[in-house]
Amino acid sequence: MWELDRFEDELIEQYRRHPVLANIERLPEEAFAEILLQRRFLSLAFTPAYDLAIDLLQDEAGLRIARMILREEYPDDGGNTTSHREDMTDDMRRLGISRTALVRSRPTAATKRTIEDTFALIAEEGDQDHADLRLLTVLRFWGEILVSVEYGRLWERMEPLLVRDGENHSHFYYPHHYHDAKKNALETVDRRATSHSDRLGNRLRQLIGDGGATADCFKEAEQRSLRLKVSFYDQFLPALERVGS
Repeated sequence: MWELDRFEDELIEQYRRHPVLANIERLPEEAFAEILLQRRFLSLAFTPAYDLAIDLLQDEAGLRIARMILREEYPDDGGNTTSHREDMTDDMRRLGISRTALVRSRPTAATKRTIEDTFALIAEEGDQDHADLRLLTVLRFWGEILVSVEYGRLWERMEPLLVRDGENHSHFYYPHHYHDAKKNALETVDRRATSHSDRLGNRLRQLIGDGGATADCFKEAEQRSLRLKVSFYDQFLPALERVGS
């Protein structure tokens, strides 16, 4: 299992080093705002992506974890608590993005392609051997761990604006960076885990077992998840090139 952890950590570091994420503080304000506006469309696709995976999952333990994570996106059924999507919009407004910018924003061709490819990835993983392992790997790596990595990078730019007098005013980006992170290695995670990624990781550790074919499925699903994330941020490389490398 330690070999899978090493493999995963290398992918995580590869994502952290994506030129756009690694140089997020150098981008002009308008380019950073556009990243947040486009990233919002990916976030809006999070819940239907989870729903699709839930439709395809057959592992009852994995299903319970996925359902729990999905329901946390909408904290109460009385309408008194903001959803995670509303928290995101609130953070964006605090960062200076106007309602007009939100209203007028549209997903780019690259963003649309990333969303379509996300749904395709989930459907395709659900149609292969060890489908439950593959689907839970995608939910954990695409939907939790890599989200934490990218929000951690974005936070480097946001922190001076959202932390004032020692108080953190972020209701979305920082909490997701912190809570979605990989807290424990697959080798050591257990049923007492509390983070989303570690709860999914505990079930994955059981499904992977002694490795072999299951380990290969895990690696392939993580590699495909990473390519999705990278393709989204590649569209902003020209903005980085304009400020000089």
